[in-house]
Amino acid sequence: MILEIVILAMVAGFLGLRLYAVLGRRAEHEEEQAIPTRFDRPDERVEDAVPLDRRAPARVKVPGRADAALANEAGVRAIAAADPRFDITGFVEGAKGAYAMILEAFWTGDRDTLRELCDDDVYGNFAAAIDAREAAGETLDNRLIRIEDATIRSAQLDGRVARIAVLFVADIAAVTRNAEGTLVAGSLDDAIESRDVWTFMRHLDAPGPDWKLDETDEG
Repeated sequence: MILEIVILAMVAGFLGLRLYAVLGRRAEHEEEQAIPTRFDRPDERVEDAVPLDRRAPARVKVPGRADAALANEAGVRAIAAADPRFDITGFVEGAKGAYAMILEAFWTGDRDTLRELCDDDVYGNFAAAIDAREAAGETLDNRLIRIEDATIRSAQLDGRVARIAVLFVADIAAVTRNAEGTLVAGSLDDAIESRDVWTFMRHLDAPGPDWKLDETDEG
């Protein structure tokens, strides 16, 4: 009799442990599912969100960067369709070269190069700054150390006029000297990061492939 009671107790204990294991795991799983995440709240717009159900992949519209990327892609495609000579890789490399040339021309006061590479408004702003600098007897001894990145910020085709904005991230060492050549600002030993958004423009019916700087802004 005592042996039967012990056996029944062992069986009951074993069944209890199995039942706890099943119910315990289920309860823990339900608690984990009940924990809210920022993806559960439709009133919050989260950048870089990904589909939670990966069995049904779909294009995700991410506010901000993704919408801008899609718009940029559409703009680049429209320009390429309207101008068979357009090549996006060649454009970016050319834009980097123009960035370096325009900076150097501005620093040295080379108005002819600025006139060639810029539209009238941008050239006027550069020329006015050069005039003021020369009137003060100051010179710039700047160096473009490197262009870290050049990224298309926007692209659009307005009729037959194409405009592409490029974000340049560059390291520049800037020095200002007075009429006697004495350093009054800056240092050639400490380059600072510069972020500029330059918009280049081109009439697609123009005979040459050259783009002109149409607008400048801080990145």
